[in-house]
Amino acid sequence: MRILLIEDDLQIGTSLMRALKENMQCSVDWVRDGIAGQQAVEHGSYAIILLDLGLPRMGGLDLLQRLRARGNQTPLLILTAHDDLDTRVQGLDAGADDFVLKPFEVPELLARMRAVLRRKAGYATSSLGDDTIRLNLDTRSLTVDDHTETLSAREFALMLALLERPGTILSRNQLEQKIYGWGQEVESNAVDVLIYSVRKKFGASAIRNVRGLGWTVLLGGDKLKGSTASATPGSATPDSDTASDPPRAPADDLPS
Repeated sequence: MRILLIEDDLQIGTSLMRALKENMQCSVDWVRDGIAGQQAVEHGSYAIILLDLGLPRMGGLDLLQRLRARGNQTPLLILTAHDDLDTRVQGLDAGADDFVLKPFEVPELLARMRAVLRRKAGYATSSLGDDTIRLNLDTRSLTVDDHTETLSAREFALMLALLERPGTILSRNQLEQKIYGWGQEVESNAVDVLIYSVRKKFGASAIRNVRGLGWTVLLGGDKLKGSTASATPGSATPDSDTASDPPRAPADDLPS
């Protein structure tokens, strides 16, 4: 999962970066002013945005209003020390999904992030999917047809990206944008390795390949969105893992 942190305070930003990486094992991009935040959103794809209000160059509320006016619906939590009613009302009316008051405890922030993610995906509990395939946001585990395993950080990011919009085909580039942060070298076959790993654990039907387009996850009764192609498990394409040999893992993903 890829997170954007927009926070100008060096101490808070450093602590949050460390806490998010340790507790959620996610990729975090951190910028320290509103203009840089706007540029990051325009050029990146994020699961969630953490936004401070008191930013230099462009205030957090102005940035939020601009993002929503341009149609960006990325889940967003405001981080603020202001507990007054006007600030909360303005932020929520501008399109924030929730508020976290400073100072806050990391477990509360993580719980609110999970709650926002599942609400945005249309679920009431801390999981995404249905009875056939379900991703638990608390335990980072995946269940497919009653078989459950804990996922690695990048496997979790992959399945989160696919299950946020089940039935929608995501290309290799779209998946890379959602999984990897700034400065992370991405091997050309990194996505293939992750998909192969998940399919090895849960079977080829866990992630469907759509020839020439990308990959998707289908829930019970779902149809593909944005394509007339038929998604079948293990389609024999260059992006499929049905070849005799599994894709070679990038050096930093090889098992110890």
